[in-house]
Amino acid sequence: MFAALARVVVRHPWWTILAWLVAAVAIIALSPALKTESDQSEFLPSEYESVQAAEIAARAFPQQAEMSALIVVQRSDGRPLTPADSEKIAQAAQTMTANVKKYATVQGFVTNEQAVAPNRSIQLITVPMSLVAGQQEGKKQSQAIKDIRADLPGVLGPTLQAKVGGEIATFVDNEDSFTQSFAIVSIATFVLIIGLILLIFRAPLAAVLPIIVIAATEQVSMGLIGTAAKLLDFSGDDSLQIILTVVLFGIGADYYLFLLFRYRERLRAGEDRKTALISAVERVGEVITSAAAAIAVTFLVLMLASFEIFAAWGPSLAIGVVTMGITSLTLFPAILSLLGTAVFWPSKSWRRQPKGTASARLGALVGRRPAAVALGAAVLLGALAVGSLNFKSDYDFQASFPRDTESAQAAKDMLKGFPAGQTTPVEVIVRSTDGRPLTAEQLNAFGQRAGSLEGVGAVQPAEISQTDPTVGRVNLILKGNPNSNDSINLLKDELGPAVHKIAPQGTEVKVGGATAIYRDINKVVNRDLSVILPVAGVLIALILLALLRSVVAPLYLVPAVLLGFAATLGSAVYVFQGLKDQPGEIFHLPIMLYLFVLAIGTDYNILMTARLREEAREGNEPRRAAALAVEHGGPTVAAAGLILAGTFSVMLLAPVSMLQQMGFSIALGIALSAFVMSIFLVPGITALLGHKAWWPGHGDEPKAPKAVPAAGEEPAPEAAGRV
Repeated sequence: MFAALARVVVRHPWWTILAWLVAAVAIIALSPALKTESDQSEFLPSEYESVQAAEIAARAFPQQAEMSALIVVQRSDGRPLTPADSEKIAQAAQTMTANVKKYATVQGFVTNEQAVAPNRSIQLITVPMSLVAGQQEGKKQSQAIKDIRADLPGVLGPTLQAKVGGEIATFVDNEDSFTQSFAIVSIATFVLIIGLILLIFRAPLAAVLPIIVIAATEQVSMGLIGTAAKLLDFSGDDSLQIILTVVLFGIGADYYLFLLFRYRERLRAGEDRKTALISAVERVGEVITSAAAAIAVTFLVLMLASFEIFAAWGPSLAIGVVTMGITSLTLFPAILSLLGTAVFWPSKSWRRQPKGTASARLGALVGRRPAAVALGAAVLLGALAVGSLNFKSDYDFQASFPRDTESAQAAKDMLKGFPAGQTTPVEVIVRSTDGRPLTAEQLNAFGQRAGSLEGVGAVQPAEISQTDPTVGRVNLILKGNPNSNDSINLLKDELGPAVHKIAPQGTEVKVGGATAIYRDINKVVNRDLSVILPVAGVLIALILLALLRSVVAPLYLVPAVLLGFAATLGSAVYVFQGLKDQPGEIFHLPIMLYLFVLAIGTDYNILMTARLREEAREGNEPRRAAALAVEHGGPTVAAAGLILAGTFSVMLLAPVSMLQQMGFSIALGIALSAFVMSIFLVPGITALLGHKAWWPGHGDEPKAPKAVPAAGEEPAPEAAGRV
């Protein structure tokens, strides 16, 4: 099949390129845009308590602002606020409310006696704001925060100073950090791909070609994803575009290198440029198809996730991977067919077979001592994997951003007079079960009892819905950081159950708010990982079974990939929870490692295993086959792994610690997959097992006996170039 495809694409390059362009234009022009959501609670299943609480609150308290900013006011000299200061703050709030139309989406400026800290160090002005959709509306809201900050000094006077914080202000302040971080990653991706390919091949055309083709493929993929989202009724989150970009540039560069390395190898074996390219496509076609299928299937397993962010990533990323696989077997070869050996210009190294290379020495080591090599790699990965047992999730996104922004300083100042959870209360929804309206006495008594529970620092005044008097709300202010592991575990294990026990007679309670949402996200992510990892392992095993026609090989290849996943997670624990003494890693780090280490890391194992089989088919005994596979497959794996790991490692330069964790962990995971598993562990085990690795099939049976040249004869070009 791949031989036929190779002949069509290589011999008819213009028709191939034209067909690809027509399809691309049609898809991009006709496909709808993908809808995205920013609020992570939108992706939780409806059976979770925090979602049910939010749904009840939305119906019972429709006047409630969906988001808010918070102005923290204090005296410029640091002394306690006087009654006159509080009066001036109230007047300022009234003045700004009178001009509220100036500030897009702002509903008003609210302050009262309860907004003054008990120690009178600060006073709060709450700024309720409507939730907006669309980039333009978001810009208007961001501008409103900037305008409020500009106007506050004028309405407060010189004796008072204010800082604007809260949800919206934090987003505005951190937007630049994210934009800067993603710009760094994008630029670094291009620079690394171009720079490393230039270093390897010393050819400008070879370096620039993948950037152009992969960028075009990404646009086609986004069109297809938009169509799929409309048909399957799903929406993505704001991070999907970034993840898709990294995935496509990662695997696209990998597949391009698989093809280009093999093309150069066939040229060095003496084949003409058309024959060499056909041979290259034929030989790597099965590898690329199997690798793309394994990654796509692994991504599709995310559709089993209950957390809808992950479920939306599944089909989206799978579509991108399949599109990239098709591009790699059609558009890349067609362009290379037109360029021919000019793709390597001005270098002429493609004509010479290098000798005494580092990969040859590594191959000889693996072939000579496979047991020691495999054991050393396994021990290293195992030692790193032990750290994963201590993994802790961290949900405090705000702490990962720079601490010198105005919103971060406002949050710090607020702690002078209020509990840490003041701006992010635990929202307890109380609903009558017998149809009787709730009374203020009921809710106040409930609030008093709740205020004495462990971890509660204060209780806000109770509210009864004006539209549905059977529903009320009591907000509990936590003493600790509401986004911390301690608060989430407190709510899950102690506070939540205690609140349910003290519910007024004839009522039921639903616990909501950000802390409850994170509690439920914790539950759903743990559930999803327990389902996704085993199912992905089984499916990868089936793909390897189909590719290698062996039952034995998947039995060590799949555990090797899972061991690499655990080793990567453990390394993150050692570095961030250990050396850097952070409370934990971002909660979705295991899923990110699943995407990039488990899925993409499988690429390298498939390439190396296919090469091991190919070398065995050439009549080499197992240890010799392992040595040759590492010698000639190792550079491809190393180059591909280096590009992808290098791209992620640049995220360490980002000013956001969340991105630093992702960058370090994923870069290390890719490096372990490429340089430890694929070059040492897998070839070492395969060499040790020998012919048993391919049982019950005959994957390593020689295709034909090697021709032995007569005395004085030179070996045939194919025999001389085959390694």
